[in-house]
Amino acid sequence: GQGVAGLVAAVADNNRGIPGVGLNRVKVLPLKVFYWVEGSYSSTSDVLASALRYAADQGAAVANLSLGSPTPLDGVVQQALDYALFKGALPVAASGNDGRDGLRYPAAYPGVLAVGSAKLDGTRSDFSNYSTQPTDLVLAAAGNRNPLEILWSLALGRNYPYYQTLGEYDYRWVGTSFAAPQASALAALYVAKHYARYGRGPSPDQIRLCLTQTAANGGNYDPQTGYGLLRADRAMTDTTYCFP
Repeated sequence: GQGVAGLVAAVADNNRGIPGVGLNRVKVLPLKVFYWVEGSYSSTSDVLASALRYAADQGAAVANLSLGSPTPLDGVVQQALDYALFKGALPVAASGNDGRDGLRYPAAYPGVLAVGSAKLDGTRSDFSNYSTQPTDLVLAAAGNRNPLEILWSLALGRNYPYYQTLGEYDYRWVGTSFAAPQASALAALYVAKHYARYGRGPSPDQIRLCLTQTAANGGNYDPQTGYGLLRADRAMTDTTYCFP
């Protein structure tokens, strides 16, 4: 959780470690949905749905979901996603780390921005799930397995023995769970600039449109990479889809 939050909001320009993509302009509302149970993380649909509804009620513009299930989630989660969208919060979810055609849930649901992982050259990471059926899918650089590519993030936790070996920063993160918060942070940056310019935030549909149409594939959908690698420089300046 802290690794994901660090990619969003680690303090920038302080001569320490890494900067979050949010560049000191976004905030994180941390909501715990996973618990350490007998050697692994566990959660329930009710807990996840409650977190989504709470975030939406608190006025969150984006709900980052660095999690996924190979099978459809319970109806209570689907209803919570719809509620978040209705309240103006965009769900952003990891595409999955199975390296296959077909997104994990909730990334596969309509209205959710799915985020896969790209290698440093912009092509799909070998583990990243993709979709041959057009959907709202973008990529962010989040490592590769073979050949190995890795990224840095915060790893401040001291709760579990695993984290005690990592120090304040870790360079071994690989996965779409670390691509999603990069998209979430860019979405939040866009919301902040839109609000400053127009006095109101963009709708979830507008955020998805901005990020997908300014991504590296130039608005075209590719079965392997979706709309392509996110381009923050374009999303923050585009006058066709983002700031018309």
